[in-house]
Amino acid sequence: MSAENTLLWNDALLMGYAPMDKLHQEFVNCVSALQSASDNDLPHCLLTVETHLREHFETEDSLMVETNFPARECHMDEHAAVLKSVRQVMALLEQGDATECRRLADELVKWFPGHADYLDSALAHWVCKQRLGGKPVVIRRDLGQPSKP
Repeated sequence: MSAENTLLWNDALLMGYAPMDKLHQEFVNCVSALQSASDNDLPHCLLTVETHLREHFETEDSLMVETNFPARECHMDEHAAVLKSVRQVMALLEQGDATECRRLADELVKWFPGHADYLDSALAHWVCKQRLGGKPVVIRRDLGQPSKP
């Protein structure tokens, strides 16, 4: 696993809305565990990712509906597509195909920063404005270095 294809929690991933930041940190931990899992542990780790994503996306989807987020359909469609892919890979893994599971983990690593930067940051701004009356404040440290666990 190369450094460019790993996802480590760091301040660059902060949205400034604590409930979303907590979900995102949990996601990073789940995907990291999936990437480093032995073949025997893959089913458990993939189930953990699927469970996390279902809860994560349900939380964000609810926020979008509750606050009437303008771009909710696009955002929710992306969530549904990711979950569909995870479930398809779960079925393949049940048939013994670990390769697709490892590829999924790598693809989630590539997907997440862009999703967070564009769709989730817009949602965090919207929710903070609706619920708190202003934009989120994010203090970032050492953007060049991942945070130590």
